[in-house]
Amino acid sequence: MSEAGETVKKAARSAAQKFETPRIDASATEVPEMFREMAEKSVEQAKEGYARMRSAAEEATDIVEDTYLTATRGATEFNLKAIEALRANVNASFDYARELLAAKSIPEAAELYTTHMRRQFEALSAQAKDFSSLAQKVATEASEPIKSSVSKNFKVN
Repeated sequence: MSEAGETVKKAARSAAQKFETPRIDASATEVPEMFREMAEKSVEQAKEGYARMRSAAEEATDIVEDTYLTATRGATEFNLKAIEALRANVNASFDYARELLAAKSIPEAAELYTTHMRRQFEALSAQAKDFSSLAQKVATEASEPIKSSVSKNFKVN
């Protein structure tokens, strides 16, 4: 290596020694009691806060699961009711078509038509009423876990 290179290296080592970070022996340093107490209290408060937050998150998860399961059961019940109504309506239409094909006169066909329309109107009205009450029941049951949790958390004495 050249002399200039050696000189630069020596200067760098000398500068590094002059500006080196002082070494502190941590074992000999004592933390004041007040700071230690504050640190312990902070750690304890953080642990308590975490425990409360974890408990609240678990409770919220349980509520969401209960609500979801209730809503799923309600949707299944609603769908089964819709399939049942569809089956009844299709069967009524096939019965009407069979009766209409067996009609011997136009007045008889008109009477069958009037009777079929009246029955279908009554059936559809009853089905709409059933669907309405079922939808109300499902909504009430699905919201019950949330409602009970809110009332439990915000009890008014």
